[in-house]
Amino acid sequence: MRSRGGGGVGWLVIAAALAVAAAGGRVGAQWATQRDGPVQPVAYSHKVHAGDNQIPCLFCHAEARRSPQAGIPSLQRCVGCHQITAAGRPEVKKVLQAWATKTPIAWVRVHDLPDFVYFSHAPHVRAEVTCQTCHGPVETMERVRQVATLKMGWCLECHRRPRVTTVRQATASPQASAGPQATTEPQAPTDCLACHK
Repeated sequence: MRSRGGGGVGWLVIAAALAVAAAGGRVGAQWATQRDGPVQPVAYSHKVHAGDNQIPCLFCHAEARRSPQAGIPSLQRCVGCHQITAAGRPEVKKVLQAWATKTPIAWVRVHDLPDFVYFSHAPHVRAEVTCQTCHGPVETMERVRQVATLKMGWCLECHRRPRVTTVRQATASPQASAGPQATTEPQAPTDCLACHK
């Protein structure tokens, strides 16, 4: 004879297993996107631009110097080069057509932080943190993908690293330097309000 309570627990276990399996499918799809990078409306290659042609990140993502977001380059910036360079290529034609019709390109976001996290590119650029520190070797990517977790522990690990500075020695020559030297102070703030405002 079967007990009445056991059947309910069994269904609960099955329901939980189905929920986990369904969530696993979504998580798997998310990781596939992160491994491969999302398909964009224009097949823009960072490998060609930042790698082969060595265009600095801040040339296109100029807003990173003074803004929380690095920003998607304006069509005007793209067209500035591509009216002349590679104008006949199919993907460049998409950009030129968007410019001609004043239609924005609906890029798919690759790096997205939760709304409760405040992040600004500007202090990181001022501190000379390379783009690759957080975004990986973008100059090798055909399609940009997220390579770092960008979770709190990952960010704090970097913020807690000792700052490396150049210490000048008290010598007759003001140009004399002891060279790079680690200090005990962290290189960036670690208090909660630095990122949670």
